[in-house]
Amino acid sequence: MFMGEYQHNFDTKGRIIVPAKFRTELGDRFIVTRGLDKCLFIYPMDEWEVIEGKLKKLPLTKKDARAFTRFFFSGAVECEVDKQGRINVPQSLRTYAALDKECVVIGVSNRLELWAKDAWEDYFDDSEESFAEIAENLMDFDI
Repeated sequence: MFMGEYQHNFDTKGRIIVPAKFRTELGDRFIVTRGLDKCLFIYPMDEWEVIEGKLKKLPLTKKDARAFTRFFFSGAVECEVDKQGRINVPQSLRTYAALDKECVVIGVSNRLELWAKDAWEDYFDDSEESFAEIAENLMDFDI
């Protein structure tokens, strides 16, 4: 399980350190793709295969299903950690998530999320007041 929040910086070549705590669970190869809320999602291969299987089952006849799978898969790249613990994030993904220098890597159960520091702070500040309401709405899911 991935959990926690870590701040790291991109270098001039588009590389960022993956927190050591996450490297073992992430494995040798993993997938980075566009996430929701203008962040990037990072999945270990086994989790990616689960998501891929679910998305393959979506009906091709549904416009929303086609749109989401295009969005999700077209941005996906396979990555690996180098000897210094860094990954190279393609420019197209850095542009999508407005990743420039300061970033936040967060663990979210089965995936990591990579956020621009300012975007994460804005998201957190905007959402903080509604966490109680969100939790109440999720009570139906036995949380």
